[in-house]
Amino acid sequence: MYTGKRENAILDRFLIYPLEMIPYVVLTLAAAFTVHEVAHAYVAYKFGDETAKRQGRLTLNPLKHLDPFGTILIFLMGFGWAKPVPVNRFYFIKPRLAGFLVSIAGPISNLVLALLGFVLLVLSAKLTSVLPTAFYHGLFQFFTIWINLNLLLFLFNLMPFPPLDGFRVIQDVVAPDVRAKLTKYEAYGSIVFLIIVITPLGQYVFWPFLNDGRELIISIFNIVFRPLM
Repeated sequence: MYTGKRENAILDRFLIYPLEMIPYVVLTLAAAFTVHEVAHAYVAYKFGDETAKRQGRLTLNPLKHLDPFGTILIFLMGFGWAKPVPVNRFYFIKPRLAGFLVSIAGPISNLVLALLGFVLLVLSAKLTSVLPTAFYHGLFQFFTIWINLNLLLFLFNLMPFPPLDGFRVIQDVVAPDVRAKLTKYEAYGSIVFLIIVITPLGQYVFWPFLNDGRELIISIFNIVFRPLM
């Protein structure tokens, strides 16, 4: 009788999430990546750049935003990215302000999603007496993944490596001559970033910041929403 246990054991060696959690991860990624990229596109549109809208990126259809490699990395390494939204600064009236707000909009959207998930998790805990145990357990697992993945995406995208949003933010807050130098070496920075991502260096460069940052934000959530608990 075929059970698939051997294949599942092999897959578990390569995936950082248990197989039974994959549906929750997929749902979370579809929402997190989509909202992140739509936030970029919407803010750019509001500042006069219709490039993303013309390319069909101002939509909540996940298929328009998912990047295959960036999505696969979530399952293998715990962090990843979506397909970048095209932005043309030429259309911005105030390029530096608009550029900053467009860049920060994506990560902030993931922070808001994590906050929403935390509130819903707290509220669902109030209903444990009326909800079936299995159903509440499923909710708890889903919201836990939702919160953690959105916080990881928030923090990961704020790191100052091209092509992440954190690098774009830095470009728009530094002096023009510094921005020119950063742009000049951006391609090299992207190569360094990819090397870190696909090698064990990521465990030492990315994860200390991601884990400590996530724990700090969750502790803040706990303090703020303690009256609801």
